[in-house]
Amino acid sequence: MTELEELKARVRLLEDIEAIRRLRNKYFRCLDGRLWDEMAECFTDDVSASYFNGEFKFEDKDELLGFFRMGLTEALLGIHHGHHPEIEVTTETTARGTWGLYNYLIDQENNRGQRISGVYQDEYVKENGQWKIRSIVCNQVFQENWD
Repeated sequence: MTELEELKARVRLLEDIEAIRRLRNKYFRCLDGRLWDEMAECFTDDVSASYFNGEFKFEDKDELLGFFRMGLTEALLGIHHGHHPEIEVTTETTARGTWGLYNYLIDQENNRGQRISGVYQDEYVKENGQWKIRSIVCNQVFQENWD
């Protein structure tokens, strides 16, 4: 590989990592904003997902979005932050990532609060030039609830 080819490959890798980082940030923004149609763009049609240490599992985009719609009602105010991404591009069209999660929710109806810490393990695929989430596994480290 020539020096120019090597440089192009390194730039492409950095662009892919940044695109995946932006994808994950879009996921969190859409989740907190209840932007379900825009959030749907983040996933492959056959996305698989597991949340709360495997308590909730989904095998396609419609199931997953239904879970979010049901769980994040207008009464809940939330903020989801993904931290410390470790992104590895494994081929030109596949990658995986690990993210730390910080989630803070306020239930306005019941005057309750919840704080969650967890770890996301993701798999990504590039479809038609766009990175999408193919798999999510989110395991909790802790959950704290209060009135």
